[in-house]
Amino acid sequence: MKTKQILFLIVILITGILIGKFAFSGSNSVKEQNAHQGETAIEHWTCSMHPQIDMPQPGKCPICGMDLIPKTKNDESLSANSFKMTKNAMALANIQTQIIGSKNKFDNSHENNLKLSGTIRENDKKSAIQTAHFGGRIEKLYYKSEGEFVKKGSLIASLYSPELVTAQNEFIQALDIKNEQPELYKAVRNKLKNWKISEKQIQQIENNKKVITNFNLYANVSGYITKIMVEEGNHVKEGTALFKVSDLSTVWADLDVYEKDLPNIKKGTNVTIKLNAFPDKIIKAKIDFIDPLLNPKTRTTTARATLRNTKKQLKPGMILIAEAKISQGKNKAKKATFIPKTAVLWTGKRSVVYVKTKKNASIFELREVQLGQESDEAYQVIFGLNPGDEIVVNGTFTVDATAQLLGKRSMMNNESEKLIVNNEDKSEKIKNIERIDVNKKFKKQLTYIFNDYLTLKDAFVASDVKKASSVAEKMLQDLEKVQMSLLKKPKAHEIWMPANKKIKSILETMQNETDIEAQRKLFISLSNEMIVLAKTFGTDKTIYIAHCPMANSNQGADWLSLEKEIKNPYFGDKMLTCGSVEETIKE
Repeated sequence: MKTKQILFLIVILITGILIGKFAFSGSNSVKEQNAHQGETAIEHWTCSMHPQIDMPQPGKCPICGMDLIPKTKNDESLSANSFKMTKNAMALANIQTQIIGSKNKFDNSHENNLKLSGTIRENDKKSAIQTAHFGGRIEKLYYKSEGEFVKKGSLIASLYSPELVTAQNEFIQALDIKNEQPELYKAVRNKLKNWKISEKQIQQIENNKKVITNFNLYANVSGYITKIMVEEGNHVKEGTALFKVSDLSTVWADLDVYEKDLPNIKKGTNVTIKLNAFPDKIIKAKIDFIDPLLNPKTRTTTARATLRNTKKQLKPGMILIAEAKISQGKNKAKKATFIPKTAVLWTGKRSVVYVKTKKNASIFELREVQLGQESDEAYQVIFGLNPGDEIVVNGTFTVDATAQLLGKRSMMNNESEKLIVNNEDKSEKIKNIERIDVNKKFKKQLTYIFNDYLTLKDAFVASDVKKASSVAEKMLQDLEKVQMSLLKKPKAHEIWMPANKKIKSILETMQNETDIEAQRKLFISLSNEMIVLAKTFGTDKTIYIAHCPMANSNQGADWLSLEKEIKNPYFGDKMLTCGSVEETIKE
């Protein structure tokens, strides 16, 4: 009996040990599982203001000292030069974005204004030169500083003139034979009058019969002395300039107009002028003269407006800013896109913005833009952005700093990704392209685009700006018909999408451009994109890549052609045969 009890107790003891073992081991496995889940959820720690920080455990940010926050795994698929910012970072840096083409003050209020700088100068039509009426030595000069006001008839100088001494002696001798030879007397007297000797002085000589050694000169006009050409003691000849005198009741506003803006300026264009001296004062005027010559160094010419200056507040040399009301077609005005100046970063010749690439995520990427007209608060975008793009308009420097710290393409780092843009040479992207076989229907649709491009090239050879505009419009229409759904291969899709977007942007600008040289600059970028498409997808016929080393300000530029014979689209008749065939693309 005792033996059975002992066995029963042993069984219970063993059972209890086994149950406990399994219970505790299960608990430990749960803990370990939870621990691993925690490690998976929060593997690293970062800073909300400095997302480049990646620490294995919590603590303080080594840059700003803020508490680190858990860094969750990023499931976003980002391109090589895109980066994401946290909501906290966006809020703390007050980063704001704006959709291009949305209804805002920049899209409508500035699109018909062209900002110009210039200076006030004297009205040459109201200026006169005071000259010496006879030769001699200046004994006394009564006006010695510029800016003095001289009134018509005022005494300006006293001269000793040997010629006048001789003429007076002749006159005194003629007085003795006045009755016998009246004609001689009149001739000698008129000689003195021709030298603008006053009637009073002539009568004095006649009455006293004494030679006057020093004669006075009197002002012919009233005005301010803007330039003095002589000094006391100088010997002058008859007709020598003494002073330049300007009537400042009206002045000229000389405005610098860049070559690209000349189509928008003409006689009668309304301008509003502001001066640094009177920032609250607005002067309204009209352009009444445009200099026919262009300054080859500054690439500007002068447009002029005449301003009333009754209170003499406008002084020659004053700096001014003017806004011209440009006359554009309605369609062109509607397509002009303006962005706030706060969105743009400048680096040398480049101007860049940050684009938000995903609608519901704070993912950004640098984009280079070409700017046109400028107003007080905005720039016109000629190339680089399309309606619907969302860009950073506040906190741009913070976004750029984040890109730099993450090693992404930024204002100071443009080497992360070689892009084909209008002012760059051929990159490796053009040189090393592999052919991709695509759907025949897609290739046929692409043939229409290439045909349009070749017609456009011929328009530039002929320097026909109107034809270039119309062909660009047709090419844009044919581009809209291309069915991207036919691109089944991911690699083909990756090539086509950015090229399609850039070509559309180029053509939209080109069709509204009225200057042939501006169109040709756009054609450089268009040609680069078309070369990429031709080498990637092929064409229905053999095509040649030609190169002109003198185009694009001697940086060189390429184009596509069906013939080996060179007909240069960048210079036309000026240098029609400049260039050479560099490569052949087989069908």
